[in-house]
Amino acid sequence: MPLSPDSLGVPASIAGSRPRVRFAPSPTGYLHVGGARTALFNWLYARHYRGTLILRIEDTDAERSTPEMVEGILQGMRWLGLNWDEGPFFQTDRVETYRGVAATLLASEHAYYCFCSKEDLEIRRAQATAEGRPPRYDGTCRNISSEEAARRKSGGEAAVVRFKVPQSGSTAFDDAVFGRVEFANAEVEDFVLLRSDNGPTYHLSVVADDIKMRITHVIRGADHISNTPKQVMIYEALGVPMPIFAHVPLILGPDKTRLSKRHGATSVLAYREEGIIPEAFRNFLALLGWTAPEGTPEILGDERLISLFDLNAISRSDAVFDRAKLDWFNTEYIRSYPSEKLLPLIEEEWAKAGIKNQIHDRQSLLATIELLKPRARSLKDFATSLRAFFTDDFETDPAATAKFLKDESVRQILIELAQRYETCDDFSEPGMEKLLRDLAAEKNVKAGALINGARVALTGQGVAPSLFAVMMALGKDRTVKRLKEIPF
Repeated sequence: MPLSPDSLGVPASIAGSRPRVRFAPSPTGYLHVGGARTALFNWLYARHYRGTLILRIEDTDAERSTPEMVEGILQGMRWLGLNWDEGPFFQTDRVETYRGVAATLLASEHAYYCFCSKEDLEIRRAQATAEGRPPRYDGTCRNISSEEAARRKSGGEAAVVRFKVPQSGSTAFDDAVFGRVEFANAEVEDFVLLRSDNGPTYHLSVVADDIKMRITHVIRGADHISNTPKQVMIYEALGVPMPIFAHVPLILGPDKTRLSKRHGATSVLAYREEGIIPEAFRNFLALLGWTAPEGTPEILGDERLISLFDLNAISRSDAVFDRAKLDWFNTEYIRSYPSEKLLPLIEEEWAKAGIKNQIHDRQSLLATIELLKPRARSLKDFATSLRAFFTDDFETDPAATAKFLKDESVRQILIELAQRYETCDDFSEPGMEKLLRDLAAEKNVKAGALINGARVALTGQGVAPSLFAVMMALGKDRTVKRLKEIPF
C-alpha cells in the first residue's frame, strides 16, 4: 500500500530543529576505523548541539550480515564511549515500510517494474562495454504501461522495481563539506529499489529510514557522494525535505591508499586489544579530517572536543592514519590520567593476561602505577614489561641478564645486599641507596654494577625507574626475596 509523506512522519521543516543524526553501519564486518570516525563525528555533532544520535543497523544483506558482526559493532561503540540515544534499529524489522515507499513511487510513476532477467542484463552490459558505451541499464522496461506491468506482475512474472531517473538535466545538492555537488542525470542509470524477491536495496531503505527517523543531517564518508544523487531523486519524488548532507574525507594509509588490513589493525576492537585508551583513540580519530581552531592543543578531552566540533572545520582532503601519532596520543593520555582512572583499565589487561595483582594495599598500588606511568606506551605494558611490579610471575630478559648479571661476584654481592636489607631498620630510598653504596665500597666494586644487576633481579628488565623507587614500590619483603633468588 502506498505511503503518504505524512504517514512517514516527515516534519513540516527540519530547519531550526535540534539535529537528529544517525550512524548506520552494515554488519558485514566489524566496526572499522573509518566507520568509527564517522560514528564519532555524528556523536560529536549531536552532543555539541544537544541533538539526538540514532544507531541503525543496516542488515538487509542477509547473506553477509551476521549476529556476531552486530555484536562486534555494538562492542566497538561501547568501547569507544559513543553512547547513542535511540536504537539500535534493524532494517530487517522494517521491510514493510520500504515496500510501502516503493509502492508510493510506483503509484506516482517515479518508479516502474522491470522484467529483464539477470542473464539479459549481463548480455546487454557486455555489448555496451564492447561498443564503448557505459554498461548501464538501457531502459528496456521503462515505457511499459502501468496496466501491462501490473498484469505481468500479477501473472507471476519476476520483476524488480526501478526508479525512473530523469533523462535530462541534472541533480544537485549542497554538501556541508564539499559545497555544491551536481551530477548529470544522463550519467545515472535507472537504479533498483526493490529486488525481485521484494527485498529493498540500500538506496530505498536508507532514504525511507532517514525520513521516518526525521534525520536532519547525514554525516558519512565521502565514498557515498556518488550514491547521494540517487537518494536526492527519491526525496524529490516523495516531495519531502532533504537532510543536510556532509561527506567526510576518507582515511588513507601511510602509502596514501585507502586504509586496509595491510596497513595493520583496522577493527576498532583490535586497538582495544593492543592497549589503546578509548579517550586517546577518540582524540586521535577526531583529528583525522577535522581541524580544531588555530592555537588549540592536540590533546583534547571529550568536553573540549564537543564544545569545538562543527561541520565547517571538516577538511575536503583525505586524512592519513599515522600509527606513530596514535601511540603518542596513547602515551600522553596514560601519563595524564590519574592512577585511580587508569586502574580499572589496567585491571582489564591483567585479567586478559591471567595476572593476579599481589599489591593488596590500594594506596601502594596507586603509587606504583604513578611511578610506572611515564614508562608505559600502552595499557598492555602493565601486564607485560611492567608486570614484575604487580606479580612474582614474570620473565627476565635474557639479554639484560647476560649483560648485568653475568659476573658471579656481582650476584653474590647482591645476595649479601639482600641480607643487609632484611635486617635494616631504615627501608627508605636514602637508606637503601646508602646500604648499597657502602657495600659496593666495601667490596671494591662500582655501585653502578650493583644498581644495574639489582634492577634486572627485581624487575626482569635492564631499564626501569630509579632502582630505589622500584624497591619502595616492591616493598621490603619482595625486594629481599628477589635479590636472594637471582636468576642464573
